[in-house]
Amino acid sequence: MTPDPTYAGLAEEIADLEARLAANLSPGDQESLKRRIASAFRRTEAAAAELAEARQRIRGLVERYKRTVVVEPDGPGPGPSVRPSFQADHLGASTFVEKGWSLIALGDHQGARQSLERALELAPNDLEAQSLMGWAQILDHQLDKALETFSRVLAAEPSNQLARVNIGYVCLKKRIFGEAIEHLSRVIRADADRKATLYAHYYLGLVYLERGMYLDAQSFLAKAVALGPNLIEAHYELGRAQWFSGDSAGAIATWKRGASANRFAPWAARCAELLESVERGGVVPRSSPSV
Repeated sequence: MTPDPTYAGLAEEIADLEARLAANLSPGDQESLKRRIASAFRRTEAAAAELAEARQRIRGLVERYKRTVVVEPDGPGPGPSVRPSFQADHLGASTFVEKGWSLIALGDHQGARQSLERALELAPNDLEAQSLMGWAQILDHQLDKALETFSRVLAAEPSNQLARVNIGYVCLKKRIFGEAIEHLSRVIRADADRKATLYAHYYLGLVYLERGMYLDAQSFLAKAVALGPNLIEAHYELGRAQWFSGDSAGAIATWKRGASANRFAPWAARCAELLESVERGGVVPRSSPSV
């Protein structure tokens, strides 16, 4: 990034003042230097106040963006869908956790990881920071690191169903289907977290789609649609399972429902594009955009 000329000039002024202060000064020079230092101080204070105000306004923009824009990552992952409850702490770790969550919502996964790394330096055992780090790692395609992160969360909190479902998703992405099925099935049996249960059904549907077991895939994906009608990617994948099992009419109906669910959502656009492709005689993709 190109340095702001205003602050570059201020830095040069301060460096010059430091050099002059180190030299032998006459009484007249001392008075002149005092005035210059006072002027630089006032300029710095004014700049700091402007930056603080700008920072608050930008934070407001971030919050408005997260409330009004559908944030849909390239690869799904049951990360926080609402603002987590940040607790103030004397180390300041929560500031970096909040910043990490905001950067995830804005799609800056690398920046999010850097902020969360700082949070974990200050509070290594913060499970919220660890979970957010795992989600950022998934979105940044660092699957091995994400698997390690969520495994640590699950070891510290065995009842954390979202951590387990994320492990199942990473196993799906890595095509370790047996372990994916084991983790996701345990989440469904526990049925202790509605969001985790929803995604466990969805990911199990994807596992069976990838394995060519289309009737099993339909069963889990249909349940995911029932549990989460707004999970539009489940409509997209359910339609694929129906199509490959020979139910083309059912697939088209499912994609139509997905396309009309939210016309601003990327997965709704995918449903609409697939419908248009099928109508032109196009081929339904065998692989999922999510895997």
